[in-house]
Amino acid sequence: MKDRSLPEGLRPETLAVRTAIERSQYGENSEALYLSTGFVQPDAETSAQRFSSGDGYTYARTSNPTVTSFEQRLAAMEGTEAAIGAASGMGAILMMIMALLKAGDHVVLSRSMFGSTLNLFAKEFGKFGVETTFVSQTDVDEWRAAVRPSTKLLFAETPTNPLTEVCDIAALAEIAHGAGALLAVDNCFATPILQRPTELGADIVMHSGTKYLDGQGRVMAGALCGSHQLVTEKFAPVVRTAGMVLSPFNAWVVLKGMETLAVRVKAHCENALAVARWLEAQAQVARVYYCGLPSHPQHELAMRQQSGLGGGVLSFVLAGDTPEAARAKAFHVIDSCRVLSIATNLGDTKTIISHPATTSHGRLTEAQRQAAGITQGTIRVAVGLEHPEDIQDDLMRGLSGLAA
Repeated sequence: MKDRSLPEGLRPETLAVRTAIERSQYGENSEALYLSTGFVQPDAETSAQRFSSGDGYTYARTSNPTVTSFEQRLAAMEGTEAAIGAASGMGAILMMIMALLKAGDHVVLSRSMFGSTLNLFAKEFGKFGVETTFVSQTDVDEWRAAVRPSTKLLFAETPTNPLTEVCDIAALAEIAHGAGALLAVDNCFATPILQRPTELGADIVMHSGTKYLDGQGRVMAGALCGSHQLVTEKFAPVVRTAGMVLSPFNAWVVLKGMETLAVRVKAHCENALAVARWLEAQAQVARVYYCGLPSHPQHELAMRQQSGLGGGVLSFVLAGDTPEAARAKAFHVIDSCRVLSIATNLGDTKTIISHPATTSHGRLTEAQRQAAGITQGTIRVAVGLEHPEDIQDDLMRGLSGLAA
Protein backbone atom coordinates (compact mmCIF):
# COMPACT_ATOMS: atom_id res chain seq x y z
CA MET A 1 0.00 0.00 0.00
CA LYS A 2 1.43 3.35 -1.03
CA ASP A 3 0.54 6.47 0.92
CA ARG A 4 -0.68 9.62 -0.76
CA SER A 5 2.04 12.24 -0.53
CA LEU A 6 1.27 15.14 1.78
CA PRO A 7 0.72 18.53 0.12
CA GLU A 8 3.06 21.45 0.71
CA GLY A 9 2.31 24.17 3.23
CA LEU A 10 0.68 22.11 5.97
CA ARG A 11 0.70 23.72 9.40
CA PRO A 12 2.53 22.26 12.42
CA GLU A 13 -0.70 20.95 13.98
CA THR A 14 -1.38 18.88 10.86
CA LEU A 15 2.22 17.78 10.42
CA ALA A 16 2.19 16.55 14.04
CA VAL A 17 -0.60 14.13 13.16
CA ARG A 18 0.23 13.13 9.58
CA THR A 19 4.00 13.05 9.04
CA ALA A 20 5.46 9.52 9.22
CA ILE A 21 6.93 6.80 7.04
CA GLU A 22 4.63 5.03 4.59
CA ARG A 23 2.10 2.58 5.98
CA SER A 24 2.93 -1.10 5.79
CA GLN A 25 1.02 -3.48 3.52
CA TYR A 26 -1.57 -3.79 6.29
CA GLY A 27 -2.68 -0.17 6.01
CA GLU A 28 -2.52 0.78 9.69
CA ASN A 29 -3.91 4.23 10.51
CA SER A 30 -1.92 4.51 13.74
CA GLU A 31 1.81 4.32 13.11
CA ALA A 32 3.29 0.87 13.67
CA LEU A 33 5.76 0.01 16.41
CA TYR A 34 8.68 -1.99 15.01
CA LEU A 35 10.35 -3.88 17.85
CA SER A 36 13.25 -5.52 16.08
CA THR A 37 17.00 -5.22 16.58
CA GLY A 38 17.79 -6.58 13.12
CA PHE A 39 16.24 -6.52 9.65
CA VAL A 40 16.36 -9.42 7.17
CA GLN A 41 18.01 -8.57 3.87
CA PRO A 42 16.79 -9.97 0.52
CA ASP A 43 20.29 -11.04 -0.54
CA ALA A 44 23.96 -10.62 0.32
CA GLU A 45 24.57 -7.91 -2.29
CA THR A 46 21.75 -5.74 -0.95
CA SER A 47 22.99 -6.32 2.60
CA ALA A 48 26.48 -5.19 1.63
CA GLN A 49 25.15 -2.12 -0.15
CA ARG A 50 22.94 -1.08 2.76
CA PHE A 51 25.66 -1.52 5.36
CA SER A 52 28.03 0.50 3.18
CA SER A 53 25.69 3.35 2.30
CA GLY A 54 23.56 3.53 5.42
CA ASP A 55 20.39 3.39 3.31
CA GLY A 56 17.62 1.03 4.32
CA TYR A 57 17.26 -0.80 7.61
CA THR A 58 19.95 -3.16 8.82
CA TYR A 59 20.47 -2.90 12.58
CA ALA A 60 18.52 -0.93 15.17
CA ARG A 61 21.56 1.01 16.40
CA THR A 62 21.74 2.52 12.91
CA SER A 63 18.05 3.02 12.11
CA ASN A 64 14.55 1.73 12.77
CA PRO A 65 11.26 2.51 10.98
CA THR A 66 9.50 3.77 14.12
CA VAL A 67 12.44 6.03 14.98
CA THR A 68 12.41 7.30 11.39
CA SER A 69 8.74 8.28 11.73
CA PHE A 70 9.56 10.23 14.89
CA GLU A 71 12.49 11.95 13.17
CA GLN A 72 10.48 12.85 10.08
CA ARG A 73 7.61 14.23 12.17
CA LEU A 74 9.82 16.38 14.37
CA ALA A 75 11.80 17.72 11.40
CA ALA A 76 8.57 18.63 9.64
CA MET A 77 7.27 20.47 12.69
CA GLU A 78 10.57 22.34 13.21
CA GLY A 79 10.84 23.17 9.52
CA THR A 80 14.25 21.52 9.13
CA GLU A 81 15.48 19.17 6.43
CA ALA A 82 16.14 16.32 8.85
CA ALA A 83 16.26 15.18 12.46
CA ILE A 84 17.97 12.39 14.37
CA GLY A 85 16.79 10.74 17.57
CA ALA A 86 18.80 10.12 20.73
CA ALA A 87 18.27 8.26 23.97
CA SER A 88 17.65 11.49 25.92
CA GLY A 89 18.01 15.24 25.64
CA MET A 90 21.45 15.07 27.22
CA GLY A 91 22.30 12.26 24.80
CA ALA A 92 21.41 14.61 21.95
CA ILE A 93 23.74 17.30 23.34
CA LEU A 94 26.47 14.69 23.76
CA MET A 95 25.98 13.71 20.12
CA MET A 96 26.29 17.35 19.04
CA ILE A 97 29.52 17.89 20.99
CA MET A 98 31.12 14.69 19.73
CA ALA A 99 30.14 15.46 16.14
CA LEU A 100 31.18 19.11 15.99
CA LEU A 101 33.96 19.78 18.50
CA LYS A 102 37.53 18.72 19.16
CA ALA A 103 40.35 19.72 21.50
CA GLY A 104 41.10 23.43 21.17
CA ASP A 105 37.66 24.37 19.90
CA HIS A 106 35.71 27.02 21.76
CA VAL A 107 32.01 27.22 22.69
CA VAL A 108 29.98 30.20 23.91
CA LEU A 109 27.20 29.07 26.24
CA SER A 110 24.51 30.83 28.23
CA ARG A 111 25.30 30.56 31.94
CA SER A 112 21.57 30.18 32.56
CA MET A 113 21.28 26.82 30.85
CA PHE A 114 20.25 23.54 32.48
CA GLY A 115 22.75 22.42 35.12
CA SER A 116 23.68 19.14 33.43
CA THR A 117 24.35 20.99 30.18
CA LEU A 118 26.73 23.36 31.95
CA ASN A 119 28.59 20.46 33.55
CA LEU A 120 28.75 18.44 30.33
CA PHE A 121 30.55 21.25 28.51
CA ALA A 122 32.70 22.68 31.30
CA LYS A 123 33.55 19.58 33.32
CA GLU A 124 33.27 16.50 31.12
CA PHE A 125 34.50 17.97 27.83
CA GLY A 126 36.74 20.54 29.45
CA LYS A 127 39.07 17.69 30.38
CA PHE A 128 39.28 16.80 26.67
CA GLY A 129 40.37 20.30 25.69
CA VAL A 130 37.06 21.86 24.61
CA GLU A 131 36.98 25.42 25.95
CA THR A 132 33.75 27.08 27.10
CA THR A 133 32.91 30.68 27.89
CA PHE A 134 29.72 31.32 29.86
CA VAL A 135 27.84 34.55 29.16
CA SER A 136 24.63 36.31 30.08
CA GLN A 137 21.57 34.80 28.43
CA THR A 138 20.20 38.22 27.54
CA ASP A 139 23.25 40.43 26.85
CA VAL A 140 23.96 40.24 23.11
CA ASP A 141 27.12 42.31 23.47
CA GLU A 142 28.50 39.79 25.96
CA TRP A 143 27.92 36.96 23.46
CA ARG A 144 29.65 38.98 20.75
CA ALA A 145 32.65 39.82 22.96
CA ALA A 146 33.13 36.18 23.92
CA VAL A 147 33.67 34.96 20.35
CA ARG A 148 37.21 33.90 19.42
CA PRO A 149 38.84 32.67 16.21
CA SER A 150 38.49 29.15 17.62
CA THR A 151 34.76 29.50 18.35
CA LYS A 152 32.79 26.76 16.62
CA LEU A 153 29.46 26.80 18.43
CA LEU A 154 27.05 29.11 20.25
CA PHE A 155 24.44 27.28 22.32
CA ALA A 156 21.41 28.81 24.03
CA GLU A 157 18.27 27.56 25.72
CA THR A 158 15.24 29.82 25.37
CA PRO A 159 13.33 30.24 27.59
CA THR A 160 15.73 29.00 30.24
CA ASN A 161 15.19 26.63 33.13
CA PRO A 162 14.02 27.76 35.65
CA LEU A 163 13.96 31.57 35.30
CA THR A 164 12.47 31.71 31.77
CA GLU A 165 15.10 34.12 30.43
CA VAL A 166 14.76 34.68 26.69
CA CYS A 167 17.59 35.23 24.23
CA ASP A 168 17.39 36.98 20.87
CA ILE A 169 17.82 34.03 18.50
CA ALA A 170 18.21 36.15 15.37
CA ALA A 171 20.90 38.30 16.99
CA LEU A 172 22.85 35.24 18.18
CA ALA A 173 22.58 33.66 14.73
CA GLU A 174 24.13 36.78 13.21
CA ILE A 175 27.00 36.66 15.69
CA ALA A 176 27.61 32.94 15.13
CA HIS A 177 27.54 33.11 11.36
CA GLY A 178 29.75 36.19 11.31
CA ALA A 179 32.35 34.14 13.18
CA GLY A 180 31.96 31.06 10.98
CA ALA A 181 30.31 29.19 13.86
CA LEU A 182 26.99 27.39 14.29
CA LEU A 183 24.09 28.37 16.54
CA ALA A 184 22.27 25.62 18.42
CA VAL A 185 19.04 26.30 20.33
CA ASP A 186 17.45 24.15 23.00
CA ASN A 187 13.74 24.40 22.11
CA CYS A 188 12.38 22.12 24.84
CA PHE A 189 10.35 24.77 26.68
CA ALA A 190 8.78 26.48 23.67
CA THR A 191 8.45 23.50 21.30
CA PRO A 192 7.85 24.07 17.57
CA ILE A 193 4.28 25.05 18.45
CA LEU A 194 5.51 28.36 19.91
CA GLN A 195 8.80 28.95 18.06
CA ARG A 196 10.86 27.46 15.23
CA PRO A 197 14.45 28.60 15.85
CA THR A 198 15.71 27.82 12.33
CA GLU A 199 13.30 30.45 10.96
CA LEU A 200 15.24 32.94 13.08
CA GLY A 201 18.63 31.74 11.86
CA ALA A 202 19.56 28.83 14.15
CA ASP A 203 21.42 25.92 12.56
CA ILE A 204 20.56 23.20 15.07
CA VAL A 205 17.50 22.67 17.26
CA MET A 206 17.82 20.38 20.27
CA HIS A 207 14.94 18.62 21.99
CA SER A 208 14.42 16.56 25.08
CA GLY A 209 11.43 14.56 23.89
CA THR A 210 11.03 13.52 27.51
CA LYS A 211 9.31 16.85 28.12
CA TYR A 212 6.46 18.36 26.08
CA LEU A 213 6.86 16.15 23.01
CA ASP A 214 5.82 13.11 25.06
CA GLY A 215 3.66 15.17 27.38
CA GLN A 216 2.87 12.56 29.99
CA GLY A 217 6.22 11.82 31.60
CA ARG A 218 6.46 8.27 30.27
CA VAL A 219 9.74 7.83 28.40
CA MET A 220 13.18 9.34 27.79
CA ALA A 221 13.95 10.69 24.31
CA GLY A 222 16.04 13.35 22.60
CA ALA A 223 16.72 14.71 19.14
CA LEU A 224 18.70 17.12 17.02
CA CYS A 225 17.12 18.88 14.03
CA GLY A 226 19.08 20.50 11.22
CA SER A 227 20.22 20.21 7.62
CA HIS A 228 20.60 16.90 5.79
CA GLN A 229 24.35 17.53 5.74
CA LEU A 230 24.62 17.93 9.49
CA VAL A 231 22.38 14.97 10.26
CA THR A 232 23.80 12.48 7.77
CA GLU A 233 27.47 13.49 7.73
CA LYS A 234 28.02 14.69 11.30
CA PHE A 235 25.43 13.32 13.73
CA ALA A 236 24.49 9.92 12.29
CA PRO A 237 28.08 8.54 12.33
CA VAL A 238 28.36 9.44 16.03
CA VAL A 239 25.13 7.58 16.86
CA ARG A 240 26.29 4.51 14.94
CA THR A 241 29.61 4.52 16.75
CA ALA A 242 28.71 5.72 20.23
CA GLY A 243 25.24 4.19 20.51
CA MET A 244 23.14 6.95 22.11
CA VAL A 245 20.30 5.53 20.04
CA LEU A 246 16.61 6.20 20.66
CA SER A 247 14.68 3.00 21.40
CA PRO A 248 11.79 2.18 19.02
CA PHE A 249 9.30 1.94 21.87
CA ASN A 250 10.25 5.36 23.24
CA ALA A 251 10.14 6.81 19.73
CA TRP A 252 6.63 5.42 19.26
CA VAL A 253 5.39 6.84 22.58
CA VAL A 254 6.74 10.31 21.76
CA LEU A 255 5.47 10.05 18.17
CA LYS A 256 1.94 9.58 19.50
CA GLY A 257 2.42 12.30 22.13
CA MET A 258 3.32 14.80 19.42
CA GLU A 259 -0.12 14.40 17.87
CA THR A 260 -1.66 16.34 20.76
CA LEU A 261 1.28 18.73 21.26
CA ALA A 262 -0.43 21.84 19.88
CA VAL A 263 -3.55 21.36 21.99
CA ARG A 264 -1.55 20.64 25.14
CA VAL A 265 0.99 23.46 24.78
CA LYS A 266 -1.70 26.08 24.33
CA ALA A 267 -3.53 24.79 27.42
CA HIS A 268 -0.27 24.74 29.42
CA CYS A 269 0.34 28.37 28.41
CA GLU A 270 -3.15 29.47 29.39
CA ASN A 271 -2.91 27.80 32.80
CA ALA A 272 0.63 29.06 33.47
CA LEU A 273 -0.34 32.65 32.72
CA ALA A 274 -3.27 32.43 35.14
CA VAL A 275 -1.07 30.99 37.89
CA ALA A 276 1.71 33.54 37.23
CA ARG A 277 -0.70 36.46 37.47
CA TRP A 278 -2.08 35.06 40.73
CA LEU A 279 1.39 34.60 42.20
CA GLU A 280 2.31 38.20 41.41
CA ALA A 281 -0.54 39.28 43.67
CA GLN A 282 0.62 37.21 46.67
CA ALA A 283 2.37 39.18 49.42
CA GLN A 284 4.61 36.21 50.31
CA VAL A 285 6.09 36.12 46.80
CA ALA A 286 9.04 38.43 46.16
CA ARG A 287 9.23 37.88 42.40
CA VAL A 288 7.67 35.83 39.62
CA TYR A 289 9.63 34.71 36.55
CA TYR A 290 7.33 34.07 33.59
CA CYS A 291 7.99 35.53 30.17
CA GLY A 292 4.28 35.78 29.48
CA LEU A 293 3.98 38.51 32.11
CA PRO A 294 4.52 42.17 31.12
CA SER A 295 6.82 42.44 34.17
CA HIS A 296 9.29 39.98 32.63
CA PRO A 297 12.41 41.79 31.30
CA GLN A 298 12.24 40.06 27.91
CA HIS A 299 8.45 39.99 27.62
CA GLU A 300 8.26 41.79 24.27
CA LEU A 301 10.98 39.64 22.73
CA ALA A 302 9.33 36.48 24.05
CA MET A 303 5.99 37.44 22.56
CA ARG A 304 7.63 38.03 19.16
CA GLN A 305 9.56 34.78 19.18
CA GLN A 306 7.00 32.54 20.89
CA SER A 307 3.80 33.22 18.96
CA GLY A 308 2.50 35.53 21.68
CA LEU A 309 2.51 32.85 24.40
CA GLY A 310 4.68 32.41 27.49
CA GLY A 311 5.05 28.64 27.76
CA GLY A 312 4.11 26.33 30.59
CA VAL A 313 6.93 26.86 33.11
CA LEU A 314 7.26 29.59 35.71
CA SER A 315 9.34 30.21 38.81
CA PHE A 316 8.84 32.38 41.85
CA VAL A 317 11.02 33.52 44.70
CA LEU A 318 10.30 33.59 48.42
CA ALA A 319 12.19 36.17 50.42
CA GLY A 320 14.39 35.07 53.31
CA ASP A 321 16.84 36.81 55.61
CA THR A 322 19.43 34.11 54.91
CA PRO A 323 19.77 31.35 52.29
CA GLU A 324 18.86 28.86 55.02
CA ALA A 325 15.68 30.76 55.88
CA ALA A 326 14.69 31.09 52.21
CA ARG A 327 15.28 27.37 51.65
CA ALA A 328 13.17 26.48 54.70
CA LYS A 329 10.29 28.61 53.33
CA ALA A 330 10.59 27.02 49.89
CA PHE A 331 10.55 23.52 51.38
CA HIS A 332 7.48 24.44 53.45
CA VAL A 333 5.54 25.57 50.39
CA ILE A 334 6.55 22.51 48.39
CA ASP A 335 5.79 20.06 51.20
CA SER A 336 2.38 21.63 51.84
CA CYS A 337 1.15 20.75 48.35
CA ARG A 338 -1.40 17.94 48.14
CA VAL A 339 -2.15 18.11 44.40
CA LEU A 340 1.11 19.16 42.74
CA SER A 341 3.76 16.49 42.20
CA ILE A 342 7.17 16.99 43.83
CA ALA A 343 9.36 15.91 40.90
CA THR A 344 11.85 17.32 38.42
CA ASN A 345 10.38 16.62 34.98
CA LEU A 346 8.33 19.17 33.04
CA GLY A 347 5.90 19.19 30.14
CA ASP A 348 3.68 16.67 31.91
CA THR A 349 -0.11 16.82 32.06
CA LYS A 350 0.38 16.86 35.85
CA THR A 351 1.71 20.04 37.46
CA ILE A 352 5.20 19.53 38.91
CA ILE A 353 6.83 21.60 41.63
CA SER A 354 10.54 21.55 42.42
CA HIS A 355 13.37 23.35 44.21
CA PRO A 356 16.00 24.00 41.48
CA ALA A 357 18.87 24.77 43.88
CA THR A 358 18.76 21.24 45.27
CA THR A 359 17.52 19.30 42.22
CA SER A 360 18.05 20.33 38.58
CA HIS A 361 20.89 22.70 39.54
CA GLY A 362 21.96 20.92 42.71
CA ARG A 363 25.29 19.71 41.28
CA LEU A 364 26.41 23.22 40.41
CA THR A 365 28.56 25.23 42.76
CA GLU A 366 26.87 27.98 44.75
CA ALA A 367 28.76 30.50 42.62
CA GLN A 368 27.35 28.94 39.44
CA ARG A 369 23.84 29.01 40.86
CA GLN A 370 24.21 32.64 41.89
CA ALA A 371 25.49 33.52 38.40
CA ALA A 372 22.41 31.85 36.96
CA GLY A 373 20.17 33.77 39.37
CA ILE A 374 18.95 30.69 41.24
CA THR A 375 18.54 31.26 44.95
CA GLN A 376 17.55 28.97 47.79
CA GLY A 377 14.16 30.67 47.80
CA THR A 378 13.42 29.85 44.14
CA ILE A 379 10.58 27.43 43.35
CA ARG A 380 9.83 26.17 39.85
CA VAL A 381 6.35 25.15 38.76
CA ALA A 382 5.85 23.30 35.48
CA VAL A 383 2.14 23.98 35.09
CA GLY A 384 0.03 21.06 33.92
CA LEU A 385 -3.52 20.66 32.72
CA GLU A 386 -5.38 20.74 36.02
CA HIS A 387 -7.80 23.60 36.63
CA PRO A 388 -5.61 26.65 37.38
CA GLU A 389 -7.60 27.56 40.48
CA ASP A 390 -6.86 24.12 41.95
CA ILE A 391 -3.15 24.76 41.33
CA GLN A 392 -3.44 28.16 43.03
CA ASP A 393 -5.29 26.66 46.00
CA ASP A 394 -2.57 24.04 46.40
CA LEU A 395 0.19 26.64 46.41
CA MET A 396 -1.75 28.73 48.91
CA ARG A 397 -1.66 25.84 51.39
CA GLY A 398 2.02 26.60 51.87
CA LEU A 399 2.05 30.33 51.18
CA SER A 400 -0.61 31.01 53.78
CA GLY A 401 1.70 29.74 56.49
CA LEU A 402 4.46 32.21 55.62
CA ALA A 403 4.86 35.70 56.94
CA ALA A 404 4.55 38.29 54.19
